[in-house]
Amino acid sequence: MEQLKHECGVAMIRLLQPLEYYQEKYGTWMYGLNKLYLLMEKQHNRGQEGAGLACVKLEAIPGEEYLFRERALGTGAITEIFSAVQSRFKGTGAEQLSDADFARRHLPFAGEMYMGHLRYSTTGKSGLSFVHPFLRRNNWRAKNLALCGNFNLTNVDEVFASITAQGQHPRIYSDTYIMLEQVGHRLDRECERLYAEAASQGLEGTDITRYIEERVDVNNVLRTAAPLWDGGYVVCGLTGSGEMFAMRDPWGIRPAFWYRDDEVVVVASERPVIQTVFALEADQIHELQPGQALGVRANGETGLRQIIAPKVVKACSFERIYFSRGSDRDIYRERKALGRQLRDAILRSIDGDLQHTVFSYIPNTAETAFLGMLDAFKAYLNQTKIAQIEALGHKPTHEELEQILNQYVRSEKVAVKDIKLRTFITEGASRNDLAAHVYDITYGSVRPREDNLVIIDDSIVRGTTLRESIIRILDRLHPRKIVIVSSSPQVRYPDYYGIDMAGMDEFIAFRAAIELLKDRGMAHLVGETYERCKAQLARPKGGMENCVKDIYAPFTDEEVSRKMVEMLRPEGVTTPIEIVYQTLDGLHKACPDHGGDWYFSGDYPTPGGVKLVNRAFVDYYENVFKVNDNRN
Repeated sequence: MEQLKHECGVAMIRLLQPLEYYQEKYGTWMYGLNKLYLLMEKQHNRGQEGAGLACVKLEAIPGEEYLFRERALGTGAITEIFSAVQSRFKGTGAEQLSDADFARRHLPFAGEMYMGHLRYSTTGKSGLSFVHPFLRRNNWRAKNLALCGNFNLTNVDEVFASITAQGQHPRIYSDTYIMLEQVGHRLDRECERLYAEAASQGLEGTDITRYIEERVDVNNVLRTAAPLWDGGYVVCGLTGSGEMFAMRDPWGIRPAFWYRDDEVVVVASERPVIQTVFALEADQIHELQPGQALGVRANGETGLRQIIAPKVVKACSFERIYFSRGSDRDIYRERKALGRQLRDAILRSIDGDLQHTVFSYIPNTAETAFLGMLDAFKAYLNQTKIAQIEALGHKPTHEELEQILNQYVRSEKVAVKDIKLRTFITEGASRNDLAAHVYDITYGSVRPREDNLVIIDDSIVRGTTLRESIIRILDRLHPRKIVIVSSSPQVRYPDYYGIDMAGMDEFIAFRAAIELLKDRGMAHLVGETYERCKAQLARPKGGMENCVKDIYAPFTDEEVSRKMVEMLRPEGVTTPIEIVYQTLDGLHKACPDHGGDWYFSGDYPTPGGVKLVNRAFVDYYENVFKVNDNRN
């Protein structure tokens, strides 16, 4: 019910044929540009704060521009950047605009290599200067670098220290910019190595340039740069001399997919996007493996290289639950499985009374889990009907069969998102009143004081929308009981690999656990956990443990959920409420290949994640408990 922000979406296209080929076959040399637009538009769910694109021409002569970029901010950024590109063609006659050779020589963005990016910020940094792709310019074509990615580094401080120790002076302290400088530095070294090699063979002038551009190997660059990175990432790059690459983190946290035929090489954050744009079957598209890089040389040669040995694979499960497009074959199946896994817990919450229960969902992203939940209850009801017929002990009459077979699982469209909250209203009471009207309900969909109402969501993180809006509007239907179901487990810990949830006190599960400690006279555990977390921060990063787990250890999931209900119940609402969460075991059964569950379990895949969660608790304690102690 709460919109989580997610960083980010990437798309790359490398044309493997001359522009004339696409003009003749598809009626336009803009084939690559048009496909990039579609790849980005169909991933708009991954980033609505900004968008950017870059293009490289492979056949530019000295004195001609060969690296182009457009960036924009806002929800309409995709349209804005492609409109800006098209505006560069104004004044060009129709005949020239359909001439691929003219376009190659005279028009910007008429190239063979394209990169697109969609951004959601998760670090609080915003503005056009933080929109990808980032560029690193140089008079040597091979040293020019355009970089974008879907990532958060957990050890920016270490990477920053490494590059400043080499004499660099980065202008911006952000993971993308620092990564650009680090990779750019290694690219410089690769080119200088080749320069020395060429000079030792007696080459001079432009012969040295050609020698470097024909031999520069971005795999060497990545092998020297990537081992320092801690976090979840897909990093994509283009060089001015025609090298293209995409690399995935060795834990497989962030997703990437690719496809190649005789015409194109394509990379995107999601598989169905490539399927739709290029009319492919799922099995034709490959997943970039953990620690692996896909590279395309200037001559079109394509290859995969293992840059870093894969670690214990912890692919992000939130991609499956919420972020990635539900049109993916496997994600659709997994989300339905998440809904099915919840059947028994829901049955307990409604005392097995299907006859007086209505099922629905909020928001639209929960629809697939809702369908899986319905499937499970339909199967359960069918078994119940069979048992009822068998229990008759005689050949049933028509009336008996009709009474049994007319039982069905009741589902309704109970809640509808009606308006978008206007963020320019910042005053608390007005904002809360507006939030309460974001959703509207279907009156008459529930029999008052007779039916239970079960609403499934894909995740419950902060609880704000539940308290300010959802519970209030559902209560207007006067159900006998409200059961709020989350298809994911309780979100208990911050994410440091790309999801916008980094503060401990953001999570309703964490706040509930703190209140339970107070209720039961165990508040001393908060201070003890603070001391343990501080001690962890003094240890080598690889040997740290997540001490925040101690906050949850005394309680069952059900106890935490009951406390959440107390905290989220709006004043004046007396309807019984229960929150049912997915279990970790249920999550892993539904999504067996995506074991990254650190936001639920606290089991961070990288040392940097463990360090940051301990630091987050230290910051929380010092900002909340120590401040209150000083006031007292």
